[in-house]
Amino acid sequence: MLFEEIINEHYDPREYPALAFLADQWVCERPFEGLKVLVATPIYRNTLLEYRTLIAGGAQVYVGHAVSGDTQMPCDESVIELLTESGVPVVTDDDIKCGKVADDFDLILDCAGQFASCHPKLGFVELTRSGVQFFEKSEFPVYVADSGIVKRIETILGTGDGCFRGLEQLGYNDFENKKLVVFGSGKVGCGIALQGVRRGMQVTTVTDTNRRSSSSDFCHVLERNDVTIVDCFNDGAVKAAVEEADFLVTATGVKGALSISATTVIMNRPELVVANMGVEDEFGEFVPESRVLNHKAPLNFMLDEPTHLKYIDTSLALHAALGERLVQEYRASGKAPFVGPADPPDDIEQRLLMTTIQNGVIGSEVCDMMR
Repeated sequence: MLFEEIINEHYDPREYPALAFLADQWVCERPFEGLKVLVATPIYRNTLLEYRTLIAGGAQVYVGHAVSGDTQMPCDESVIELLTESGVPVVTDDDIKCGKVADDFDLILDCAGQFASCHPKLGFVELTRSGVQFFEKSEFPVYVADSGIVKRIETILGTGDGCFRGLEQLGYNDFENKKLVVFGSGKVGCGIALQGVRRGMQVTTVTDTNRRSSSSDFCHVLERNDVTIVDCFNDGAVKAAVEEADFLVTATGVKGALSISATTVIMNRPELVVANMGVEDEFGEFVPESRVLNHKAPLNFMLDEPTHLKYIDTSLALHAALGERLVQEYRASGKAPFVGPADPPDDIEQRLLMTTIQNGVIGSEVCDMMR
């Protein structure tokens, strides 16, 4: 299989049980035979596993790389070179907009809505919650991988781990009894807060407490782990938390989410370590890029592997498996099965979760997370 030597050199098979399961099945069934599939996941060494799995299923894979617009997806240039040398075309959104590459894909496995303006014959699969906004009025079927349970593995376990690996790579290793403020209580914010607790930190999460009934809110999990919850609209409490913090991380997913008082404290406290883990610039124009680690880009994207494969394997497998389901549904009826965003079918998620728990190196972590 393609990339076999690199994959064997860097990964243990127990780090990618879900993708291995699909590859073993698809190499016989060939569900994507003859189909052009554009895959727009961030281009890193661990995403080679998703490309390889789709190719095993018969797909003619094109790797998408967005270079225009407000949100440009980070990447590993050496992996782009490897893909090109291996005969896997890497296309940009500009290539498609200017007509250099034909917009005639059968299926697009997107991330953050980078290629939402395209017109795939069968539809889209969107990997992230931040990309859903680009598909709200779509005329195509769009499965949203982030709407299910599987993505919690990546965002709660993997992204929190990646945040602290980024801090450690920059020389921050003393976390015991330090104060951490996390803006955001969704999957990413929850994961960062819990990683801070595991490292002995005193953690405060700033969030909209009026949204506590939302399925995307994890305040109940945080409180069980002795995390202090502060309402984002209580400006005095937010300011006080930031004034006492040693580390501050944003993970709201909202552009310019921080209040003026919070940004003022950040600028007046040069000793405060400040990082972003969201796709958007959550600090706003009053905080320059130079004041935030990794120039406001998600901190984990400075790493060779932003999220360890063992944590992202199930998400990438779901991304691909939802593509297979779209193909199956279209072939069964001869038309689009639905229009607009839709949640992942339970049977696909449960199959991949059980594979990860039974055969993966993080099985026990996943079980603990789901309690």
